[in-house]
Amino acid sequence: MKILAPAAFASVLLMSACVTSPQSPADSSAQSYRCESGQTITASYPTTDSATVQYKGNSHTMAIAVSASGARYLGGEMEWWTKGSGTGSEGTLFRHMPDNTTGEVIETCTAI
Repeated sequence: MKILAPAAFASVLLMSACVTSPQSPADSSAQSYRCESGQTITASYPTTDSATVQYKGNSHTMAIAVSASGARYLGGEMEWWTKGSGTGSEGTLFRHMPDNTTGEVIETCTAI
């Protein structure tokens, strides 16, 4: 049995920490929201920096953005902002304006 020198062992540990496995759909968390209008939004989070929002039969891929509180995602003409996690947490879908500001509220929702 060959024993690795401490420097070689440390190198092996560092390289193994850099290896990642592809993320399967089951790895992404998903949350359903019931909106005041009666619509349902399903949001999934395939990475820590992205969200996919299903709304009225359309899928909107969004990237994380700066927020003062909660989690905010932008994609095209939509903005998804959540506060809290799990049942009872809030989610709001906004129009995202061409000047990069938040527009009108499209849906106000609660996680179910």
